[in-house]
Amino acid sequence: MSERTAAARLAGFLPDRVVAATARAVYPRFEPELARLSDLCPPDCGTAVDVGGWYGPWTHRLAGRACRVVTVEPAPRLARLLAATAPPNVRVVRAAASDRPGIAQLWLPSGDRGERGVSSLVRRDIHDDVFDVTCVALDDLGLKDVGFVKIDVDGNESAVLRGATGVLARDRPALFVELEARIQPVAPVVTYLSLLGYDGWVLPAGDWIPLSRFPLEAHQAEACHVATLGLLRRVLPSGLLRGPRYVNSVLFLPDGRRPGEYPMRDDGARADRKTPR
Repeated sequence: MSERTAAARLAGFLPDRVVAATARAVYPRFEPELARLSDLCPPDCGTAVDVGGWYGPWTHRLAGRACRVVTVEPAPRLARLLAATAPPNVRVVRAAASDRPGIAQLWLPSGDRGERGVSSLVRRDIHDDVFDVTCVALDDLGLKDVGFVKIDVDGNESAVLRGATGVLARDRPALFVELEARIQPVAPVVTYLSLLGYDGWVLPAGDWIPLSRFPLEAHQAEACHVATLGLLRRVLPSGLLRGPRYVNSVLFLPDGRRPGEYPMRDDGARADRKTPR
């Protein structure tokens, strides 16, 4: 039994709220970009969007930085939990984000109710269970003044982005997208966003570097064994125990912006600016 499965089974014996609070507390070790949220999300962000909310580590952090947060989560159990525990400025949409409204099949591992965070509209070898879910396009949610969008959908990234074309053109938000070459090729997403004027940035250590200078797919192929470790193993403080850093998310910024640099406000001043470390 893998550590990830062990953690998921342990979670089954604990109250959902305890599991969610624990996941939110340790998640910045798993995804250190979350601890650098000021580099990603502008301080005067009107609306932040969390696509694939899981237990809400991004939702809760974003709620403290944005005026409004819209979280899209298709797993019914997780969506109910998020709606019951999220701050008051969070709206939870129980659906799967895609490129058009309708009904689709959501795939999960056997016996999983979403706690492993690997449910997807794209089936792969870990998936056995399936049920129908409602699909929504971000462009159809009536979003306004969107400053940041995080996308973690295990392979359906291109469809989510196609469904947000209007938002991207109008608001030019920062995008934080999980890209896994072992699930889907990375190039289509990178190329599509490049055509929309977005450049990628990654955080392999303490400094942001352009995606163009980081061989993401080669890195993931070399460090893919880390991706199979469970959350418990990957949040351990010792690098000897948790293994090397595994980069699987990219910050995409539009129009030549850099991490920590924000667009001009209506009054002509910058909300904040700093040089990426």
